[in-house]
Amino acid sequence: MSLQQRTETEHPDPARDPRAAEADVVLAGIRKTYGDVVAVDSVDLRIDRGEFFTMLGPSGSGKTTTLRIIAGFERPDAGRVELAGVDVTGRPPYARDVNTVFQDYALFPHMTVAENVEYGLRVKGVKRSERRRRADEALALVRLEGFGGRKPVQLSGGQRQRVALARAIVNHPQVLLLDEPLGALDLKLRQEMQSELKRIQQEVGITFVYVTHDQEEALTMSDRIAVFNNGRIEQIGSPEDVYERPETEFVAGFVGISNMLERDGRRFAVRPEKISMLDAGPEGEPGTIAEVVYVGAVTRFAVELDGGGRLTVLRQNLERTSAEALEEQGRRVWLVWRPEHTVAIERTDREVEA
Repeated sequence: MSLQQRTETEHPDPARDPRAAEADVVLAGIRKTYGDVVAVDSVDLRIDRGEFFTMLGPSGSGKTTTLRIIAGFERPDAGRVELAGVDVTGRPPYARDVNTVFQDYALFPHMTVAENVEYGLRVKGVKRSERRRRADEALALVRLEGFGGRKPVQLSGGQRQRVALARAIVNHPQVLLLDEPLGALDLKLRQEMQSELKRIQQEVGITFVYVTHDQEEALTMSDRIAVFNNGRIEQIGSPEDVYERPETEFVAGFVGISNMLERDGRRFAVRPEKISMLDAGPEGEPGTIAEVVYVGAVTRFAVELDGGGRLTVLRQNLERTSAEALEEQGRRVWLVWRPEHTVAIERTDREVEA
């Protein structure tokens, strides 16, 4: 029986088993303080079975504390944690059907790759032949066939992260928690691992709860995203909803780049790539290009508007060199965008934590 088949047997598809249709994770009124600091403030959350769910936010926003509360590493001061419909608020980590993957891998350096992956099975008393078979299966899933005899020190950072992932999924938990697991990798490897993580999650069907401060990671991999700020959730939605239809000023500014404008008593946001920059026109916002930043595939323009405010505009460098782009500084332009590309924004009273 494959890892995917075993996962489906132990955690049936909700379409085939009504008992599994309930959420894998429910947080109700979760609050956690450290002295006078409120780390998590009245968080309510539902994560359905099989979702790739991401908690996104800056440092200190409460996302990692929330993940640790789900894992059982932290006890909430108030509220309830449910896993697959069972209240586990008072249970220790080992009594919860979850595994956690950390940024620092947490591999045993004296063990081989196979022994690291088998470790959880050995603790559970699984027979050696079954441990080895399931470890080989998990290593194949993360594309590390033939690496079982190596030590962690003989692996690259990306390979060690794959071993940590294999060790976490070999027990086929109900929920897999991932705490910024790609943070130590370089950009190219991080992008490759984003695709790999999504592939693995889809193959095994385990619910992934992923923590990151990287907006691209969240938008690339997630089925849904919860955007955290100062211990609270500002918005929950699909990547498209969060990016295209931000509900607050914080979400508009944190998830990608967003321009904020006030005109005729109306406050709205418009994304830089939605703005056209013309030499002249009867309509639009006239202004002057105050800054030009060439970033390879695109050039970023900062335009000071005659009517007040500054907008960022992105243009693809289809046939433009860096020298040609930089010559645009000081040029008069007119900015236009389609009405459907503006989003009404409510003010966020809480300040953004650095």
